[in-house]
This record gives sequence, structure tokens and C-alpha cells, in this order.
Amino acid sequence: MDLHRLFDDVIRFEMEIWEAVDRRLRAEHSLPLSWFEPMRAIDRIENCRASDIATELSITEGGTSKLVARIEAAGYCERTPNPDDRRASFITLTPAGEDMLTIATQTFGRELEPWFQSVSAADLEHFATTLATLRVRKPIPTTGVTP
Repeated sequence: MDLHRLFDDVIRFEMEIWEAVDRRLRAEHSLPLSWFEPMRAIDRIENCRASDIATELSITEGGTSKLVARIEAAGYCERTPNPDDRRASFITLTPAGEDMLTIATQTFGRELEPWFQSVSAADLEHFATTLATLRVRKPIPTTGVTP
């Protein structure tokens, strides 16, 4: 197996599908995909904190805080104090954020469908399982290298 080619295919596919979905969400809803993904996490995670979003999306907490600030400034989410930790806040979608997520999720699905329609449901299930397995089994970093 040529792992270099596999890497190229995985990364290029991710870049191509991200760009297509981002372009469509921006065109139809003025919503970047980089906001849509955290909004999905906020919606899914009870008592959501920035660290939860960072973990869910495999991004840094600093980057997450900046994203949440932008989404909050747009009126799609709000932070409320965490009564158990004065340094942390819970993040929830506002009614406008919930409405936007609902309509954007429909657009998201419509954009994804053509990307996967030429592959059987069984192959997609196998692909999804393989990706999930690879993500769980992250390699142990070598000395001096961070993942």
C-alpha cells in the first residue's frame, strides 16, 4: 500500500469537500463551515464548554475561543457562567442559532449527497468504520514531535 498516495487522497478529498460545503453554506446562508461545525457541536453537547468543542473538532482551545467569539458576535450562540467553575462558561445556541443550524443542516446534507452517491451504502459504512478506527488509534508521537 502506498501510504503517501493514501495520505494525498484523504487530504485532497477533505479539502475539496470542505471547500464545496463551505462555498454552499456561505452562498445560501452567509454561514462559513468553520462556524457550522462548532454550532453542531454546541447543539449536541450538553453543558458545552469551549474545551468540549475543541476536543470534538480536534482543534486548539485558543482557536475554539476565537470561533465561539465570532459565532457569539453574529448572535448564534451565547455563553453563560458555569456555576461550578468561575473560569469556564457554558455555550448554548440562541434561538437564531438554532434556526440557522436547522436550515444549514439541510443544505449541508444536500451538498454532501452527490459526493458519496457513487459509493454503495456498504462501502460507505466500511469507510466510516475505518476512519473512526484510525482516529481512535492515533499513533504514539516520536520523541520531540507533537501530534
